[in-house]
Formats: sequence, C-alpha cells, structure tokens
Amino acid sequence: MRILCVAEKNSISKAVASILSGDTYQTRNTGNQYVKNYTFDFNFQQWGPSSVTMTAVSGHITTLDVTAANKHWEHPPPETLFTCPVRFVTPEDKQSIADNIASQARYCQALCIWTDCDREGEFIGSSIVDAAKKGNPRIQVKRAHFSNIEPAHIMQAVSRLGELDYKQVAAVAARMELDLRTGYAFTRFLTLGLRPLGGPLSGNTISYGSCQFPTLGFVVDRYFKVKSFVPEPFWSIKVSHTKDGITANFSWFRNRLFDRASVIILYERCLAAKRATVKKVQEKPTKKWKPLPLTTIEFQKVATRLLQMTGQQAMSVAENLYNKGFISYPRTETDRFDKGMDLQGLVRKQIPSDRWGRYANDLLNGAFQRPRDGRHDDKAHPPIHPVTFAAPTVLNDQERRVYEFVVRRFLACCSDDAKGMATDIEIEYGEERFNAHGIIVLERNYLDVYIYDKWSDSAELPKFTIGERFEPTEALMTEGKTAAPGYLTEADLIALMDANGIGTDATMAEHIQKIQEREYVCAVSRGNRGNRGNRGANEGDGDAPAGRGGRGGRRGRGGRGGGAADGGSRGSNSVKEFIPTRLGVALIQGFDRMEFDNSLGKPFLRKEFEAKMKAICEARTTKDAVVRETLRQYADVFSISQERFSVLKTACREYVFDQHGV
Repeated sequence: MRILCVAEKNSISKAVASILSGDTYQTRNTGNQYVKNYTFDFNFQQWGPSSVTMTAVSGHITTLDVTAANKHWEHPPPETLFTCPVRFVTPEDKQSIADNIASQARYCQALCIWTDCDREGEFIGSSIVDAAKKGNPRIQVKRAHFSNIEPAHIMQAVSRLGELDYKQVAAVAARMELDLRTGYAFTRFLTLGLRPLGGPLSGNTISYGSCQFPTLGFVVDRYFKVKSFVPEPFWSIKVSHTKDGITANFSWFRNRLFDRASVIILYERCLAAKRATVKKVQEKPTKKWKPLPLTTIEFQKVATRLLQMTGQQAMSVAENLYNKGFISYPRTETDRFDKGMDLQGLVRKQIPSDRWGRYANDLLNGAFQRPRDGRHDDKAHPPIHPVTFAAPTVLNDQERRVYEFVVRRFLACCSDDAKGMATDIEIEYGEERFNAHGIIVLERNYLDVYIYDKWSDSAELPKFTIGERFEPTEALMTEGKTAAPGYLTEADLIALMDANGIGTDATMAEHIQKIQEREYVCAVSRGNRGNRGNRGANEGDGDAPAGRGGRGGRRGRGGRGGGAADGGSRGSNSVKEFIPTRLGVALIQGFDRMEFDNSLGKPFLRKEFEAKMKAICEARTTKDAVVRETLRQYADVFSISQERFSVLKTACREYVFDQHGV
C-alpha cells in the first residue's frame, strides 16, 4: 500500500520521516526549494506494510480573497465588501506545493495529515485534503495527533490515527471571512475618507483589523488615564518599636486617609495614650506556591518581563525549539499535566545539565512532587515542557534563554512549594490598630531551580506576648501622594487581551506587533518616554486585513510566526511601555466619540465573535449562522460610522494636526 503523509512544515516532515524510517529515508526534491519528499517503508497498524512519501506544506496553501471586480479601491463602494463574492484560491508561491501533493496522491491509497494540532492546523489539513483529492478523489484520509516530535510520542501518534475535525475547520473559515470582509471594508473606508485631510494622512493607508483596533483601544485608554491623572495627597501613621535589639515596624490598619485633619486627630490620640497593647501574636506555617504548568499566554507575559524579548520574538524562538524537538508544542491553553504522562522520565532527561542536572537528580531521589492542576485544558496539547535535553552548544543565545526558562519552569512544577513561618503581631495604640508581619523561609524547594521567583526572609520580629504593654520607640505622621498608573507593558496588554477575548494565545503577540508596524503605537523603554516622537502613521500595509486567509496576522506561516527580530536590550530600561501615536489616539477617540454601542476601539464585538467560534467548534452553532450574524453587526457599525464620519475627521484634526492635541 502507498501512503502520503503531509506535515505543516518541512522541519516536522523530516523529523517524523526520520523517526518512522529509523533514519533510513531517501530525499527527493519538489518544485519548491523549501519542501522535500522523504520516502521510506513503514508498517502501519491500520494499513500494514506500506511505501510512504512524507512531505510538507509551508503553512496555508490557500487564501480567501474577493473577486477581481472588488479589488478596485474606488468602486464598488466599501460597504459592498460585506456581501460581495469571496473564494479560496491558491497563491502563486504555494502552487508548486499544492501540485506536489496532488501529484503524489495519484499513486497513493491513503493520506495522513501531520499538521499542528490546533484550529489553524486543522484548517491547513483540510486544504491538504482538497489538494490531494485533485490527484485522487477516492483517497482515504486520516489524521495524526501529536504535540512534540519525541520518538516515542510520534510512534504513539501513528498507532492512534484519527479524523480531521471539520468543526474547527469551519470556525477558522468563519474567522477568515470576517477578517477579510471587515478588513477590506473598513480599511478602504478609513483611507479614502481621511486622505483628503492632507498632511501626514494624504499618503497613508489606514489599515483596520478587528483584533488590532481593540488592542490599540487598550493602549489609548491607559494613555489618557496616565495623562489625566492628578496626584492626591494622603497621610498615614507609622509606628515602630525596638526590643531586645530588634525593631518591629507596624503598619496602620487604615493604611492612609486623604483628610489631613482627621489623621492629626487620630495621631494625637495615639500620642496621648503613650502605651500600646499587644492584641495578637500569631505564628503559622506559610508557603509560596510553586508555579502552574506553562501556557502560551503565561510564557509570553514572562518572556516580556524576564527574558528581554517581545512576545512575538519569544514565540518564534519557542517554535524553533519545538521544530528541533527540544520542547513541546508552544501553543497551548492547558495548565495541567495529564495523569498518564511520564513526568519523571522527562525530569531524568535533564540530568546531563551542569546547571540544573543535580536538581533534577534530587527530584528523582525522592523530592519529586506532582505538579499543580490549573483550571484550563484545551484537550489538544499539554503545557509547554522540555521534551529532551539540549546542550547549550546547539542553541543560540535566544534559544538558550527560552529553553532554560522552559526547563526551570517544568522542574519547578515537579517540586515542592517553598515553605516558611509567618509571624503577625497586632497592637492597639490610641484606639488605632497596627500590624507587623515577618517571614522566615525554612525550605526553598522549587526556588532553588526557578530563579525567576524571589522569596526571602523579611525583618525578624521581637518576641511579644498578648497583653504586653509598651511605649513605642517612634510614632510618626507621614505624608505622601498617590502615584499615576504606568503605561501598559506588553505583559499588561496580553493580560487585557486575554481577559477580553481579543485574539488567541497564538495570535496576541502578533496583533501587538501589527499596531506597532502600522505606527499606531510606539514601544518606548521605561524612563525614556520623552523620545517617543509625535508622528502619526506613515505607511500602511495595504488594503487587506492583517493575515487575510492566514492566521489573523501571523506572518511567515511556513515557520508559523515568522523570523524573530533582534533580541531586546538589557538593562534598567529594557521594559517597554506602549504609548499611542497621534494617529492612534485620533482613531480611537474618533470612534469612541461617535457614541454607538459597538465602538471599533472596544473589545465587545471581537470578544463575542471569539465566543461564537468556540461555539462552532462545540457544534452549538454553524459557520454560516455566525458569519451572517457577525457581518450584520459590523455592517451596522459601518453604516453608523459613515453617518458620523465628521466626528472622526474632527478627532484627526485635533490630534494629528494640532500640536497641542496629544
């Protein structure tokens, strides 16, 4: 029997071919220089002894597009893009890949899909099926489910072949159609409407994306909170007492008050009382919880804070590590390990490390603890974890940092919580209550390997007994001012997008990158805000929505995420904050001032659509119903935006042209 196997990228195709063939495959060229055909023999449990051709695509091999009649900017009107014909086509640069699949399928009785096991991978799998059926309409189709390319895992996957999930295919098709139609319609509408204002807008393409605009909205909202912030003075009372050479600092239960006169009265009562009374002395065990297993969103947030990378850079590096077989699939919502996984076996593979090998060995010698279970399980992929040991010499600098973090996080998950003893002392002084808190760390446990968490002894407290009375060594009335909120960091922005259903764990970093490329926001090192500039957007990225026919902005689909840029700078200013440009502010303010229920700068429409895609996957609704309903909502927004377009123009004049606008 002849079997055709197709992976999502050539690196995975080659790795699977090597595993299934025992490294005895033959390599043949195709019409695409980046895709090879690997041939070998393999005994399938389902099909028996077979002659196999293993090949690959380079991400999506089809894209959704409008017909030629609707590609003109000036006609027909932008609103017709909500209902005009659309079709899937094979781009010219992917035609040779599709032809290779069709050609190989002519000689095969069965097709096995080896694309990544997520929604997008399922859709790519369906496109592969369509291409194969052009060569052999009767070809049998199966699907391999896998999350890493560790040999045992691949052999298990090939022994349990399943089916493509066409509900997920339908959900992606719905998203592609929504992004295409709304992207084309609003991009043309905004660009053609704002260019006549001249100046920096005369040559601009004002690109719209249904995820990018709400993301920009978060940045603009925070910008105005910072800008409009007015510091407010407050007052507090601080008490300290030294006993047996040890000083205890007591915090006021009220924390702070904004009425100076009231604090003066309370402070004077304390002084008049002269002596404080110990009301509670409590010692109890405490712990610092070890981290949960690693999800994509948590990985991106940590990478922006600790690894001096953007979320998109970190994801690109993680995918490289996955393609090389060092870590599991890095796109996952799951934060719990399946009970059947051999976690100690994965720990054992880290013993060769000269940095954490001894710690891994200690885990296997009795210190191993079952990881905590989080609340999320996407039923497709385990948490991100190391699959095998990678020597530092085979990794570049960024790969070493990401791999080290993934390993240390995994080993920490398999450790015990850090343990300590907490002491709380509560006193009454002039009818006011104060508290002192201290911690002594007794067992560091996971902290010994997870260097990214800090927990250390706080100030040692003197010994007190309940009812003890003493005259405080010092009692002060203090003054301060409230501090402005900070601008959003990438970790903050990812958290907001996650909470509001904007994008997926796989696309959030790309949406953030897109609003920077469109020059709607600037990423500025903390402490260097004065150099952000006051420009608007200069060059757009074309008429189409981000990533049309692709993954909602995911570029370089062959490597799923594109190439990484240079690593972020290190040092005190390495944390980046997002500040909107004049154009970014004008767009969000303009739509918000139109005062309709579903402003394009708010997350509500996209959040509702993401929920509908999930409903498609769960067979609670259909693609046609979701597309019809959602496009009606966006068409209504479009109609209102046309009626109130003068409001957006006014905002652009105010913020883009008026030097005092921002």
